[in-house]
Amino acid sequence: MFQTETDEAAREALRARQGKGARYDAANAPAGDLLFARRGAAFFARKLNELSDADFDAPSLREGWSRRHVVAHVSYQARAMAIALKGMREGLTEEEAQWRPDVMLAATLPVRALRYLYEHSDVHLNVEFRDLRPEDWDGEVTLAEGVSVPVRKTPLLRARDVWFGAIDLANGATLKDLPADIRGA
Repeated sequence: MFQTETDEAAREALRARQGKGARYDAANAPAGDLLFARRGAAFFARKLNELSDADFDAPSLREGWSRRHVVAHVSYQARAMAIALKGMREGLTEEEAQWRPDVMLAATLPVRALRYLYEHSDVHLNVEFRDLRPEDWDGEVTLAEGVSVPVRKTPLLRARDVWFGAIDLANGATLKDLPADIRGA
């Protein structure tokens, strides 16, 4: 994704407000793809927050899945990616190494817990993106599915998951809402 002058100015203004103690993405991080992912996460959160608690039990656009399943899936994809990135950087705890997502089980959580699961998993992934060192962005990471991908591709994978996940919630998001680069990716 191409960053506009407005995007750059907003980023610099944010850095000025946050001060020297704040953490930022590495200079060589794929800023455009991270922006796609973060805007997609915000879009997904907006569509998620438009749902009442009762709406979570309605069918999604994914065959056999309720909206609960979509929220659990999108959340666990973020969590798995965050754990993989952390493992690449510093190794994993035993609990992290043994963690296996169970979307079907997570879909049974109370709605409040599903909302928090999404929110927390998104923050966790953003922390991991920001903690990547410049040299990490040129490495490879093995994701939960056992697939090895370049680290610099992970923001775009996340972007696709949250943008298309918003459509799968079946509460008004359409392909027209997605950035053209995501639709064609």
